Amino acid sequence: MKRAGIILIFFIVISCAPMNKSGMLPEDELFITRKFVGNFIEGVITPPEHFGNPPLLSISTSLDSLYGRISVYSGKCEFVPGDRLYLRRVYQATGIFGSWVYQIENETPERVKYQVSGFQSGKKVLAQSWF
Repeated sequence: MKRAGIILIFFIVISCAPMNKSGMLPEDELFITRKFVGNFIEGVITPPEHFGNPPLLSISTSLDSLYGRISVYSGKCEFVPGDRLYLRRVYQATGIFGSWVYQIENETPERVKYQVSGFQSGKKVLAQSWF
């Protein structure tokens, strides 16, 4: 009986001990995957500089002062002026490792989306710094 009591007290002490949570990410970082970047104003298509490179579409939004022109890989623009645009990050696991891919999309039922180029021309910043 004494032995069972000592074991019970031992488990209670262990379960109440403070745990080191330094390896955990803050909760907000896990859930923010979509961010409003403004209403669509216009898109300008830039032809590729070198053969084999994709054309770039520079998107201008109502929040240009904050984000600058957003560069995406596309040869056409299907957004309509006034569309609410969102930047979405999607984790893609290719093989052993994965990476974040950034997309810009509208919220219409047709859901037009384009892949964002990593480096943005307007503010000379990386797209991942917006999250």
